Amino acid sequence: MNQTMNRALKAGLVSVLSAGLLAACGGEAKPGEGKPGQNADKPFAGQKLSIVTANHPWGDAIKELLPQFEASTGMKVDVQSFFEDQLAQKLTVQLTAASETPDVFMMSPLQQARMFVKNDWIAPLDDYLKKDAAYDFNDFSKASVSSNTVNGKLYGVPIITEQHILYYRKDLLEKAGIPVPKTMDELLAAAKKLHDPKNELYGFAARGQRSPLVSQISSFIYSEGGDFMNGDKATVNTPEAIKGMTTYATLLKDFGPPGVLNMSWPQAIGVFAQGKAAFFADANSLFKNTTDPEKSKVADKVGFASFPAGKEGSKPFNVTSWSLAMNAKSKKKDAAWAFIQWATSKETVTATQKKGNPGARMSVWNSPEGITAFPKELAEVTKETQKGGVDHSVPSVDKVSEARDIIGAIVQKAITGEDIKAAAEQANKEFQALIDKERGK
Repeated sequence: MNQTMNRALKAGLVSVLSAGLLAACGGEAKPGEGKPGQNADKPFAGQKLSIVTANHPWGDAIKELLPQFEASTGMKVDVQSFFEDQLAQKLTVQLTAASETPDVFMMSPLQQARMFVKNDWIAPLDDYLKKDAAYDFNDFSKASVSSNTVNGKLYGVPIITEQHILYYRKDLLEKAGIPVPKTMDELLAAAKKLHDPKNELYGFAARGQRSPLVSQISSFIYSEGGDFMNGDKATVNTPEAIKGMTTYATLLKDFGPPGVLNMSWPQAIGVFAQGKAAFFADANSLFKNTTDPEKSKVADKVGFASFPAGKEGSKPFNVTSWSLAMNAKSKKKDAAWAFIQWATSKETVTATQKKGNPGARMSVWNSPEGITAFPKELAEVTKETQKGGVDHSVPSVDKVSEARDIIGAIVQKAITGEDIKAAAEQANKEFQALIDKERGK
């Protein structure tokens, strides 16, 4: 561990311990939260905390930093990691059984938060935020916080954010004399001009699989002034939603690579990284797949741009893809919060973001140290997108997977040449039925 990271971690731990940890236990050890007569600087000495993470670079980064946290708190942290599907299954099983562990876990808020809250599986965190002003929760981007808010309460602290951006081939645009597209119409025109299927060069690559594509059409819909729903009303059949989905479907139908209906992000970004697409639109968190010479044939030719504007301007998704949540049944909530507070402190976020994990703290994005792992152009685009954007990329319902299947079918039908308006009307009825069932109507 380098000296800079060491200093940052020590500073962060001092801040957390001097205020957060002591505040969390009211300035004294509580029953079960430490031993009588122990060092006041280590209020959780002897405690063992159970943490579950996804197999994710953030989890790897935090594991490297844990010895510092354990040494300064006296706490032992047991970390288990699972692939995303396994993680969801494990959490569902343990939380359904009212297990007291894990105390803290990584949660995908847009996919899981509403269901977890409905089942009383996770604890609200609002009261903890009031205990330590130095934690500076206002430093987190508004959209990332909103992504973790259900019924007006905060249920997760953001650790990984994602923004929808446009990847492009700098060399192709320069050679053709095409400026970087700033609007949907410009993107369509540029994709058309650069589309050369005879030479295995396609104008645009993106997700075409039914469920995975839904998060990607969100920004196209938002930028035209639409959304998936308005309150309890399904709105995927509105003119605005249809306009956004039509643009996306046209890009893939007319200027996309073969087999696009079977592409999720790994396949789509693979086409771009192999030098076979002029444009690729997806989350900024995937950028290393395009800039790593071992993965990309165009590593030195990739550009990054803000999401193109529609009728209502540029409104890309700006979401929390992963957050830390606290088990509502945990018997060690104060210790659990101490971990969350440390893991999401400015100092720790700086350390994890230096390893390429895009966090949610604006101060870190605005510091030279916080953007060292990102290409300059990407860092600037991300900083700008963090200021606004839309806080969700999928419908705000409990059964997100079912909703995605319903909505994704609209675009797939349009790609294969079916009437998108008819498809949208049918899907809207099905989506409304799902909403009504969830809302008990």
